[in-house]
Amino acid sequence: MTALGKVTYSPDQMQHQQAIDYVTSVVRASGTSFYWAMRLLPRRKREAMYAVYAFCREVDDIADDPGTPTEKLDRLADWRVEIERLYSGRPTNPVSLALVDPARRFGMRKETFLAVIEGMEIDSAERVRMTTIGALEDYCDRVACAVGRLSNRVFGIDDALGEPVAVSLGQALQLTNILRDLWEDAALDRLYVPNDMLMTYDIPWADARRTLSHPRFGEVCHELAAIALQRYAEATTALSFCDTSQMRPASLMLQNYQRVLKKLIRRGWKNLDEPVSLGKGQKVWILLRYGLI
Repeated sequence: MTALGKVTYSPDQMQHQQAIDYVTSVVRASGTSFYWAMRLLPRRKREAMYAVYAFCREVDDIADDPGTPTEKLDRLADWRVEIERLYSGRPTNPVSLALVDPARRFGMRKETFLAVIEGMEIDSAERVRMTTIGALEDYCDRVACAVGRLSNRVFGIDDALGEPVAVSLGQALQLTNILRDLWEDAALDRLYVPNDMLMTYDIPWADARRTLSHPRFGEVCHELAAIALQRYAEATTALSFCDTSQMRPASLMLQNYQRVLKKLIRRGWKNLDEPVSLGKGQKVWILLRYGLI
């Protein structure tokens, strides 16, 4: 085994097909708007992205499902063991079985999978707070940028070109998610807006719902939205140096989520329980405009 981790196990054809069928069903059931975008990829890459998505869905569900922090951490610890099994040739979970061929074929790093799990461990706490903007960036790196790194391996982009995309786009997407889900997260005692930013406006952060109702909270949201817009701009520049056909899924993500962020900005930060999303027509237009070029 190399320092990066090397997969040496090969499931039989029946195991492999059952695993692919399983991760495909996970993607379909999720209702993600990028199911059809993923279908545009060649078969090997498409199946690899389904497997990566299913892994992220499984560990994310653990963090979001009912249960105590201890129970969630135990289940995530099981996934740490399963990733070790994947790289030592003894996978048992359908998702990790589906990852066997992609991990070997595309050179996915073991530590990148473990970084995603670390991010879910943060989300599994009974109470989630980000002390500083740096802590928030570290969190984004685990739950979003790491997924970008796995995806870049599948897309076949050179690390030197792909890393700036993974970092800038990953941060932009996660900041958009945070700003979109403020109300729902507060109900779970999760507040990802950094304490140091809140303190600048004398906004208390102990009670998440009280934080959201503070008269100056919108000013902090505008600051975070500005950071996210800057990250989208950086991602657009980074993508311009990449092969368009290789990074098409990343471009679709950027176009979709950047529009969500702009809709959030137009809605403002008073009616946080008012959901914001793109209509089906907008999603189809983005797919046709940026997915088929």
